[in-house]
Amino acid sequence: MNAANIDVLVREVGLRDGLQMVAEFFPTDQKIAWIRAEAAAGVREIEVSSFVPPKLIPQFADAEAVVEAALQIGGLTVMALVPNLRGAERGLALGVHKLDFVMSVSRTHNLKNVRREREESLADLRRIVAARDAAAAAGGTRTQIAAGLSTALGCSYEGAIAVGDVCRYAAALAEAGVDEIMVADTVGYADPALVRKAFRAVLAEVGDVPVAAHFHDTRGTGLANVVAALDCGVRRFDASLAGLGGCPFAPGATGNIVMDDLCFMLDSMGLRTGVDLSRLLAVREILARQLPAAEMRGALARAGLPTGYQPAPQRVPA
Repeated sequence: MNAANIDVLVREVGLRDGLQMVAEFFPTDQKIAWIRAEAAAGVREIEVSSFVPPKLIPQFADAEAVVEAALQIGGLTVMALVPNLRGAERGLALGVHKLDFVMSVSRTHNLKNVRREREESLADLRRIVAARDAAAAAGGTRTQIAAGLSTALGCSYEGAIAVGDVCRYAAALAEAGVDEIMVADTVGYADPALVRKAFRAVLAEVGDVPVAAHFHDTRGTGLANVVAALDCGVRRFDASLAGLGGCPFAPGATGNIVMDDLCFMLDSMGLRTGVDLSRLLAVREILARQLPAAEMRGALARAGLPTGYQPAPQRVPA
């Protein structure tokens, strides 16, 4: 199924957002096995690593090797997180398809997470866009830049975040020249009413720039928030296999929404993701072997597919 035959893009972020919370090194070959298995199950976009200094997060010391292997998988969009220009330069040198630059709407969280003011983050983003454009002008493939707004729907340090602030920084990201904006509920504070309010405002602010949603299920509202975002027209969602994830600089933040549960919900609503649910569930075995002490969340994995379940129909290309 090609991109024209899906209704919703689901992006796996567990290899970055999930593994950043795991102290024990997840073997490089098993990271690559995870990526290959999810791609074979129909997941089209995976955030495979993070170009942060290994001394800060040793889990990503193999970022180059993982990215290089992922780039060999046909039909897969390979994304990697970059905290700054140096990280972006590493990604551009490898030819990664998409860079994920993250800043926080919350000033306190931005200072703790990337150790700088929000305006400094925006200035760095502009340098990253310029570096990307220069590389493309020199004959390279144009790398996409997705910019995420962390703590957009609440912050463990500052509490509620004004929707006006979210819109202001979303507009700044769009003006900087990004290809996608991700609005993130980093600490799982959001509810469907807030999601509708915030996403409608952001979508009206940024025009044609695609907007994605990144929800955490810290307080059990993750999938309800997905439905609210769908109501606003959002068609790109981050998720993590088995619900791995969190933020080391956000007290109380726990896992992302569960990729397998998200795909099942969308599929049961008649929205095509291109993902084979049975094959996706089988990928959890890789995580279970390597992370025996980790909490493996997921209602679909626990209960299984309903008797006689029929997946969402595929659209026949015109």
